[in-house]
Amino acid sequence: MIKNSLFTLLLFIGIFPTLSMAQDSNTLEIQQADLLQGATGFERLINNVRMKHQNSLIYCDSAHFFRTENRAKLFGNVRIVDTQDPVTTTSRYAEYDGDTKIAKLRNNVVFKNEETTLYTDFLDYNRATGVANYFNEGKVVDSTNVLTSINGVYETRIEKITFTENVVLVNPDYTLKTNFMIYMTVPKTAETVGLTNIVSKEGDKLNAQKGSFYDTERKIFRFYDGDVETATSKVYAEVLYYDENQKYYEGRTDVSVYNKERDVEIFGEEGKYWEDRKYSIVYGNALVQKYFEMDTMYVIADTLISQDSENEEERHLLAFRNVKMIKSDLYGKSDSLAYIYSDSTIHLYRDPVLWNDKSQITADSVRFLIANEEIDRIYLNRNAFNITKDTLGNFNQMKGRKMTGYFLDGQISRFHIEGNGESIYYDVIGDSTLRGMNKMLCANIMMFFEEGNIHKINWLVKPEGEFNPPHLIKEEDKLLDGFVWREEEKPSMEDIFAWRTPRKREEKPEDLFEQPEVFIPRPTDEEIQKLIDEKTKNGSEIKMLERPDENENAENVA
Repeated sequence: MIKNSLFTLLLFIGIFPTLSMAQDSNTLEIQQADLLQGATGFERLINNVRMKHQNSLIYCDSAHFFRTENRAKLFGNVRIVDTQDPVTTTSRYAEYDGDTKIAKLRNNVVFKNEETTLYTDFLDYNRATGVANYFNEGKVVDSTNVLTSINGVYETRIEKITFTENVVLVNPDYTLKTNFMIYMTVPKTAETVGLTNIVSKEGDKLNAQKGSFYDTERKIFRFYDGDVETATSKVYAEVLYYDENQKYYEGRTDVSVYNKERDVEIFGEEGKYWEDRKYSIVYGNALVQKYFEMDTMYVIADTLISQDSENEEERHLLAFRNVKMIKSDLYGKSDSLAYIYSDSTIHLYRDPVLWNDKSQITADSVRFLIANEEIDRIYLNRNAFNITKDTLGNFNQMKGRKMTGYFLDGQISRFHIEGNGESIYYDVIGDSTLRGMNKMLCANIMMFFEEGNIHKINWLVKPEGEFNPPHLIKEEDKLLDGFVWREEEKPSMEDIFAWRTPRKREEKPEDLFEQPEVFIPRPTDEEIQKLIDEKTKNGSEIKMLERPDENENAENVA
């Protein structure tokens, strides 16, 4: 013990001239050790070792100091402390080069920079640049997140860590997986490139095919070619913004919002969705698809608004400007539309027009009811007008103050006119011969249809009118006042998809959470060499067994 103390004292007072030469700031200095031993090419420092290089103090149990090369190998309880910045490292073993200022730390490495701590078994730290590289797995822990990956680069001076390969970020609210991430440790933001999958503690899924940005403290996300799926909804966009605290989504370019409970999907160029209010607005060549079991209803408009609610009476879908719709054999057009979920009723406003089979239907406002996924009834208010075109090109017409249409299997079966009823009916025999034209006035009219054609008309209250044979029909009597044939305005599926064609997405895209957690490590060089030696040995033994004895061969020849 006296010898050890004496050696330490000599180190400090500079009795050994070889130790006092370390005046160069780039030279490794020995400050303390219980025992110094010489060896070929290096000096051994044993017990309570302390060395110094510039601003760093280096501690370990023992060391090999290569003085001429200005480097050292450090063994046991290695600790490197920088006196001017907050970086501290510990490990079981390390190599430190005074010229390059690179520390190679191995086994149980802990790299601490203020609130951020890195754990790994393989770390190279360049003190000159402040950059630490780890490989063969590492873990970073701060006050908010735990991040792991196979490889990582920590740039301490700009508080930036680049994670690559099997990257996982975990915090109390989310778990994120990707293969490339840039993490800023001070604002605690994560930016990913390529496929990114996130699962919340509630089971919600947030995915990006082309990278993302995640503010882990403010809970703000930005996804590129991304989607967010909850138990009740799924939102897509090429650029998707999500504020978890506000429960607010905003999407741009090829947006879609799918309501799972109502089986309604809205598409557009831009959209906003408030999750807690269950309210969404989508605009820019908007399209809605209402999915039924056997059919789909399509509606296009400049703007679409969807309101869901726990209160059944508050659930609705609104469409504004340039509205067109198609459902089975029903085609419609208007300035605006409202779909009330509670009673499956659709309202059309401002110059509405509908087409069903051979009928054109107009009124100041139109309301129709869907029952069992089929149109059940239609209500026309004020200036109601129904026109059908027969096989000879004549227009059968009926108009009135109010009109109710009844449907069977999606086709008109009868129309009831109430108030100021007028009708023109062409009597055709065998689809080819015109017998004449009935023109009637009646307050209450019932008209029956078969296969889209007028089959029978009942004038219920004091009808007035006349029947004229073909040669007595005047041109001015052929059309009722207000007649407009608008067949060229009838929408088609080509019109719908020319307005907006929903982007096709993979039904089941790649998900990093579905990949197995099995890792098969690469064999070490020693294990590979051992396998080679065993195979070589076995091969030699087999050849020896197969080789005949030379004496036996000689005897056989004799």
